[in-house]
Amino acid sequence: MEFLVEYGIFLAKAITIVVAIVLVIGALANLGNKNKKQAEGHIEINNMSDDYKEIKDGMLEELLSEEEYKALQKEKKKQEKLEAKEEKKRLKAEKKQSDKKQDEPQPEIAQDKKEDDDSVNAEDIQENDSKTEIVDEESDNNKETDEKGRLFVINFDGDVEASAVENMREEITAIISAADNKDQVLVRLESPGGMVHSYGLAASQLSRIKAANLRLIIAVDQVAASGGYMMACVADEIIAAPFAIVGSIGVIAELPNFHRLLKHNKVDYEQHTAGEYKRTLTMFSENSEAARTKFKQELEETHELFKKFITDNRPSLDIEKVATGEHWYGTQAIELGLIDKIQTSDDYIVNMAKDSDVFEITYQVKKPLAERLSFSLHSGIEKGILSVFQKNIESRLFK
Repeated sequence: MEFLVEYGIFLAKAITIVVAIVLVIGALANLGNKNKKQAEGHIEINNMSDDYKEIKDGMLEELLSEEEYKALQKEKKKQEKLEAKEEKKRLKAEKKQSDKKQDEPQPEIAQDKKEDDDSVNAEDIQENDSKTEIVDEESDNNKETDEKGRLFVINFDGDVEASAVENMREEITAIISAADNKDQVLVRLESPGGMVHSYGLAASQLSRIKAANLRLIIAVDQVAASGGYMMACVADEIIAAPFAIVGSIGVIAELPNFHRLLKHNKVDYEQHTAGEYKRTLTMFSENSEAARTKFKQELEETHELFKKFITDNRPSLDIEKVATGEHWYGTQAIELGLIDKIQTSDDYIVNMAKDSDVFEITYQVKKPLAERLSFSLHSGIEKGILSVFQKNIESRLFK
């Protein structure tokens, strides 16, 4: 009993302090919002290829002997010098070939070139074939170099409202403005789903990448369910970790109803609408069977739109088999055709970083001081209360 009294007093004090601090912070935040315009964001670019090389170099420096490491660095510099020389030679050959095409006179139209054709001997043909072979070889090398491309990485951490779409749309715009059709985009997607219209917009944003002729890869390390999978299915390729949760192609809606509680306490609630189906189920009025039927119909219609969207993007998928609202792990999802490969985003990025430039694109918005202060204080208060409460319990248990 003594413990409960002490705990009650402590809880009352803690709540009083928290409420007072929240009120002060709220006042500061409102004052800051009145005096400051909305903060503008900016794009940040992180070269993940350089990060990978630095990590690898640091590991080798620790693992190898001093002599081995020096020899490795010497060989590395030699290789880089050779690659730079080859690149210079390639660019020079391209320029020479381009200049030659510009200086070449246009062939004159002749009705009869039989005499000229007869004058071409076997030696000239062989020489021309040899030159053609060299040019073709150079073209293949150039093509191989040009097709290397870059990988752009963006992250999407979804909540119920898909609020991360605000940053993602800026990141996609930035990528599209600088990328070409040899580049790829990897989206590390984590989302359990949420509002239909919010995730519909998020999926539409990803469609912009494909419309720009860029290859889109979605990586699911933990979960891409419901609206999350709606986003994922837009991709050219979906990769997922073995135990990542994928699927949940269904629609759900739920709400409490307080009508009986209000009626018991003799509280009247009125709602007026124009239009038979302006509102179907409500939280405070008595719901009818007709309203429930209409509400269910709306859910079914949304589900059909969801299924059609997935079928349009992944036509080989047996939609009736997977659109049951169930979810599956990665190893099961690949058998059903929901994903294309079992692989983590880390593995994909590391493999690409070996031969291509990998850039992580992030849109950052600097929050106002009042908002940052509010978040810090809230976190500190929460941790402090939990710490005191835990210590109080432990002291009672082990006394």
